Amino acid sequence: MSKKSDKKAKDEQELEEGLEESFPASDAPAVTQPEHREPPRKKR
Repeated sequence: MSKKSDKKAKDEQELEEGLEESFPASDAPAVTQPEHREPPRKKR
């Protein structure tokens, strides 16, 4: 193998490892949004 293909293979391996380590963070965002509520009013 040439130095160029060795570097490409190493880069691809590092990318795969990084993706595997960050898997939970790469999940799709939730489709629903939390309900927005008005803050409670102060009693007088």
